[in-house]
Amino acid sequence: MAQVTFLGACGTVTGSSTLLQWGERRILVDCGLFQGGEAAEQRNRAPFAYSPSQIDALVLTHAHLDHTGLVPRLVAEGFKAPIYCTKSSRALIGLVLEDSAKLQEEEARYARKKGYSRHADPRPLYEPADARRAIELLQTQRFDDEREIFPGIRLRFRRAGHLLGAATVEVAAKGGDGEARSWCFSGDVGRYGVPILRDPEPPLAEPSAVLERVLARQGVVIIPAFALGRTQDVLYHLSALAEQGVVDPQRVYLDSPMAVSATDLYEQASSEHDEEYEAQLRRGMNPLAIDRFRRARTRDESIALNRMEGPLVIVAASGMAEGGRVVHHLLHRLGDPRNAVVFVGYQASGTRGRALVDGADSVGLLGERVDVRAEIRLISSLSAHADRGELLRWCAALPAKPERIFLNHGEDPARKALAAALVEAGQPRPALPMPGDTVPW
Repeated sequence: MAQVTFLGACGTVTGSSTLLQWGERRILVDCGLFQGGEAAEQRNRAPFAYSPSQIDALVLTHAHLDHTGLVPRLVAEGFKAPIYCTKSSRALIGLVLEDSAKLQEEEARYARKKGYSRHADPRPLYEPADARRAIELLQTQRFDDEREIFPGIRLRFRRAGHLLGAATVEVAAKGGDGEARSWCFSGDVGRYGVPILRDPEPPLAEPSAVLERVLARQGVVIIPAFALGRTQDVLYHLSALAEQGVVDPQRVYLDSPMAVSATDLYEQASSEHDEEYEAQLRRGMNPLAIDRFRRARTRDESIALNRMEGPLVIVAASGMAEGGRVVHHLLHRLGDPRNAVVFVGYQASGTRGRALVDGADSVGLLGERVDVRAEIRLISSLSAHADRGELLRWCAALPAKPERIFLNHGEDPARKALAAALVEAGQPRPALPMPGDTVPW
């Protein structure tokens, strides 16, 4: 028996996870964290739909938490098998998992101290030791190399463009009928215009106008951004705005230890740089250089930012304002109409970021209710995810028309719209799997 079971995402944009089975052989593709409030937290703590100790391998498409964030919990509950990823992803995955474990410990400790959790003794999902054990299981594979990870089961990574090391995963094996099959997991497909990694940059007009307006009134611009990928894109664009005189680079702070480390990895990954970025380096202008903008590594340096007056730009994780240092900045800055919060990517349903973008009058932050008086902006042109047209382009470029298509990652309205567009483009009518759906292959 050969089958595929859809476990995560499935109508949401987080929690990616899919189980492949050939008899007793089991391979998991991604093991991501659900993000978006209390319901997501309950899903993260729910029992796995399988025994972690019986998973024979885990394949990770890329480093973002919604694809890797439950791996330490998987390890804590008995998983000991190899974890496959691209060579470029390994260091980022290590950063993400260690940071996630540390952040969860800090948040649990803070919740106990302030008493705002509904649990009498708030506990993290996993411990730093679990993250370290997960990192020890990572095995790297180069893009385009084919590897037989088990007899008759071959794995290959292809570039996805979304993030440093991000991959589309191809798994080839015999199906239940004995015929050769190949399953392709797109992961998160990047935009064809993403800076640093590939192709020319998106337009700068909209972020320039927002920053000019807010900084002119001596305000503080808070940019919630995921530490991996999105932060580096933001720094790239801020560097261009600094060249235009829109921002003073000495008044721009990157406030995230993980983002600082990830930025250094991006700078060093010369094999992944696009021509535009390389041209900037030749001109002596490096958007990711350690001295380009100010950096806040320590907790005390982060706290000090909340005492600074504008004009000021703070780039801090996380991108949907669900955790991390950005939450503390929002607590101090949301009530001032001179300030602005600029979101630079999709905000999932149920997240604090989505509430702010949708016009919430107040939000809960660290046990307090805070009125929203700051300007809230969403700049979707800086998204690191392919839009509908780019996904159609990616699908059309496949070496052969797929027999079946499953649209997993995405909320239902978006999945239905993309499904209709794929049919119109001549592709098979996609299925929209729900959690627990199983299909033979």
